[in-house]
Amino acid sequence: MAERFGGKFSPEPHSPGTTPTLAAAGPEPRHPLAARPIWLVVAAAPFLVSAFSEPPAGLAMDLAAFAAFAAAAFVTREGLRAEAAFNARRVARRPAFPRKALGAVLVGAGLWLGSFAPGAGLFGPIILAALGIALHLVAFGLDPMRDKGMEGIDAFQQDRVARVVGEGEKLLAGMRDAILRARDKKLEARVERFSGAARTLFRAVEDDPRDLTAARKYMGVYLMGARDATARFADLYGTTRDAKARADYEALLADLETNFAAQTRELIENGRENLDIEIEVLRDRLAREGVPSPSTVETK
Repeated sequence: MAERFGGKFSPEPHSPGTTPTLAAAGPEPRHPLAARPIWLVVAAAPFLVSAFSEPPAGLAMDLAAFAAFAAAAFVTREGLRAEAAFNARRVARRPAFPRKALGAVLVGAGLWLGSFAPGAGLFGPIILAALGIALHLVAFGLDPMRDKGMEGIDAFQQDRVARVVGEGEKLLAGMRDAILRARDKKLEARVERFSGAARTLFRAVEDDPRDLTAARKYMGVYLMGARDATARFADLYGTTRDAKARADYEALLADLETNFAAQTRELIENGRENLDIEIEVLRDRLAREGVPSPSTVETK
């Protein structure tokens, strides 16, 4: 029988019967248009092919045009990732930098560089650049322009949460990277499932930044311990294929997943209790001011 992994980084187990029923968050959100930016590079390939048959000035212009398209593909892809993360959250700030808009400008610059010829005038290249910008915006859309669900939320607290969540995501990425050394697809899937439970906790704290204090040890200390344990296990299991070590590691993930889900549920329940308290306080104030509540009116 596998023994439960213990140590200073392991949270205490919850009592039997508290197995979490919350649905774990899935992998990092993916934008439905995430595969499109590569076509910007494909579309710019003729510039790369024709560049080496041009004189030096034409060579530089064509290479610059291709580089602009490649940069546009990169920043557009990053913009789509940021938009997918924005859409996946109920509370989110708009991206700090409009990456998709920058991608559109780079496409326009690439078309201008690729079509410009000395003595041929500027009108044609400018028209092509404007058309490229417009087509990019039609294909990929605009970046999110407004914050979502931020009304009544302390911006400073939200920034703190964003930093802690960012560190938590890095620790999860470290776990996923380390388990690859074990060369076992089932273990990789098991780590990904635990990552989903951790992200569910992240989303709960993002929805209510006041929960950060209660969840911080889970998002930092426990995840750091899980990452370190994963690295040590992967190095051992990758060479020895020790069945007992595997069982112990899977028991550790099960304990962590149970505790993360239980903590998430506790945060949600505390949020409901706080809402009930605020409602009762408001009702008491209204009653003292002589304003009847709807329930009182219905009873009469």
